[in-house]
Amino acid sequence: MDIRRLKQEELPLIFHLIESEGDAWKDYFEGENKRKYLKVLKTSLIHVAMEEGQCIGFVRFKLDGGFGVYIHDLLVGAEFRGNNIGLQLMESVAREFPHQKVYVMSDEDGYYQKLHFKKAGSIFIVPTPQK
Repeated sequence: MDIRRLKQEELPLIFHLIESEGDAWKDYFEGENKRKYLKVLKTSLIHVAMEEGQCIGFVRFKLDGGFGVYIHDLLVGAEFRGNNIGLQLMESVAREFPHQKVYVMSDEDGYYQKLHFKKAGSIFIVPTPQK
C-alpha cells in the first residue's frame, strides 16, 4: 500500500470508492451533488491510499492559514477496514504539516475515540436568519 497526494487526473478513483459505499455517501455522488463535490475536491488537499492501482481510502483536508489543518472527509473501502488505513491516512496529513495542529471534522466520534484522539470542542449549525 502506498499513501500519497492525489493527482487531479485521479479524481475518478475517489468517486469510484465513494460510489462503492452506496447510501452512506450518496449525497456526494448523486445528481447535482456530484458536480458540487468535484468542485470541493479540486479545492482541497487529498491523500490517497493506493493498492495495485486502486484507491482503497482517502482523506480530504484544508489548511487554515497557519492556524491548523482540518480534515473534512475520511473514507476507507469496506473490505480494507480494520487495518489502520484510516489512521495512516490521518498520520500522513500530520507528517506533512508537523508544525500545525490537525483537527478532524467528524460525525463519527466513536471511531476517533477508539483511536484515543482528544476531543476539542464541537460543531454547531448556524440557522438561516428569518427575514
